[in-house]
Amino acid sequence: MATNMLITGFCIITFISTLSPTPTTSLPFIVFHGIADQCNSKRLQNLTATLSSLSGAHGDCIEIGNGVLDSFFMPIEKQIEIACKKVKNMSKLAQGYNLVAESQGNMVGRGVIELCDGGPPVKNFIALAGPHAGIASPPLCNVTRSCIIQASLINLGVYTKFVQERLAPAGYIRIPTDIEGYKVGCKFLPKLNNEIAGQRNSTYKERFSSLQNVVLFEQDRALVPRETSWFGQYEDGSWNRILPVQQTKLYTEDWIGLRALDEAGKVKFVSVTGDHLQFSLSDMQRHVIPYLISVEE
Repeated sequence: MATNMLITGFCIITFISTLSPTPTTSLPFIVFHGIADQCNSKRLQNLTATLSSLSGAHGDCIEIGNGVLDSFFMPIEKQIEIACKKVKNMSKLAQGYNLVAESQGNMVGRGVIELCDGGPPVKNFIALAGPHAGIASPPLCNVTRSCIIQASLINLGVYTKFVQERLAPAGYIRIPTDIEGYKVGCKFLPKLNNEIAGQRNSTYKERFSSLQNVVLFEQDRALVPRETSWFGQYEDGSWNRILPVQQTKLYTEDWIGLRALDEAGKVKFVSVTGDHLQFSLSDMQRHVIPYLISVEE
């Protein structure tokens, strides 16, 4: 019963893991939270502590700015700049570390992997419901004040400089019927995914390709389309057809090395049930913990 229950907020439970390694040999891990969250929330503290308890590895949640507010209104590239400085200053990460990212935190995590010059190496990347191929509408939007502000900014023009500099999700909103506007105006995701012909950076591909494993969790419909968590996307010009990752140019032309990793058996496509960022304990034990107990080489 306990191993199949839905863990809301990753409540810490008493558990003796037969998979736990000797703590002194485990690589540390870090966590990047998603939008509308912060590292000092009880949920994130429980998540980090639970993953550490189950894996035997030391874990830290890394905060960007003031947490919730900056998760909405600090541009993703600025968030990555802060994260990059923090991981480079953490001596415990010098020999490498594993990375767990939630939702929008995947954009920060992938940015650290691809864009952080001189940063310590990431070994395993566990991506929980991340908008890797972009989203067509703001994430988790409802009637809250923050979403009202987001909607107002987007109505001003999501690909304008004004909005790009003031709304974090604007950096990865991909409107399928405005691909030219996206490529010209969106300042983050086209760069991260090496989408622009003539501007592709081989270093980004080299760094992403160096990962030992990439674990991609696809979950609920909080992200539109949900397939973005597996690098799937709406076909250019269409709101009706969604391309699986293997049919996207990012994959077939291998812009960031995802195809090479997949062909080497290093990409794990995981589909789970539950609301946004709610996972069963059995899912965590099966799909996350094994990649946090890797030992230093």
